[in-house]
Amino acid sequence: EVQLVESGGGLVQAGGSLRLSCLLSGFTIDRYTIGWFRQAPGKGREGVSCITTSDGTTWYADSVRGRLTISSDSAKNAVFLQMISLEPEDTAVYYCYTPKRGVSISRWDWGQGTQVTVSS
Repeated sequence: EVQLVESGGGLVQAGGSLRLSCLLSGFTIDRYTIGWFRQAPGKGREGVSCITTSDGTTWYADSVRGRLTISSDSAKNAVFLQMISLEPEDTAVYYCYTPKRGVSISRWDWGQGTQVTVSS
């Protein structure tokens, strides 16, 4: 059974930093894409970043490029999201996901989410 568990969220002032972790189990992350979405209050879910672990290819949303860095650690079977220069607009629940079971979003596996709150 695929499981994703996020951690690392919290309350931080604007300009601060956080490091989110996504610990995966039920499969090894090698050769798969792992990523992050976020959902702000009253808004839809937004793709933030993803990484293809086989070759390290990364993608970032324009709104976060240059401030967020995604990385993976095969030994820990985990993916991380380093966030710096945080802005109040980054306030959201951040979800880790993997499309391992299929390209249709209905087949993606998700974590429970971790809350990030950035105060101005």
